[in-house]
Amino acid sequence: MRRAGVRQGDLVVVYDDADATAAARAWWTLRYFGHDRVRVLDGGYHAWVDAGRPVTTEVPTVREGDFTAAPGHLPLLDADGALAVAKDGVLLDARAPERYRGEIEPVDPVAGHIPGAVNAPTHGNVGVDGRFLPAGLLRERFAGLGATDAAEVGAYCGSGVTAAHEILALTIAGVPAALYAGSWSDWITDPARPVETSD
Repeated sequence: MRRAGVRQGDLVVVYDDADATAAARAWWTLRYFGHDRVRVLDGGYHAWVDAGRPVTTEVPTVREGDFTAAPGHLPLLDADGALAVAKDGVLLDARAPERYRGEIEPVDPVAGHIPGAVNAPTHGNVGVDGRFLPAGLLRERFAGLGATDAAEVGAYCGSGVTAAHEILALTIAGVPAALYAGSWSDWITDPARPVETSD
């Protein structure tokens, strides 16, 4: 981050080429490691271009930053914590429904989901333009799944990337939530952990 010019007190804007899936992971990572002035460009590069904003192919010279990573600034779950949230709170599985149900698994050797988890595919957080839904609509979406600020809420996905998008959407909705960063790829490393393969 220092090589990228990130300074401790400066505003950092992250973006990707579409719906903020990758940008949300950068947002979460910077926030987790103590940089609290991070924003995501809603709609990403496409929205920027569509708005007629200037673009360039020149790579800028960057002055080295002074950011020092200090972990622990956002809540994080391990496997036991994720199972506890699934049992006593609301654990959201951000993957596509067919992966959640265990019908397909293109990445990991075991298909299915963490018992008690509720499917909340990341694509439901954004509109067709790749921008996040308004906060009120996100609150309604998550409340319909039981995820409110009155519940303990966590999120996971395949490897922690799209779940970071879920955490950002929950943040927009005003719902605090913890990330199981290891997600499904970590969960299945222990064959003693239970797996469900249905709705």
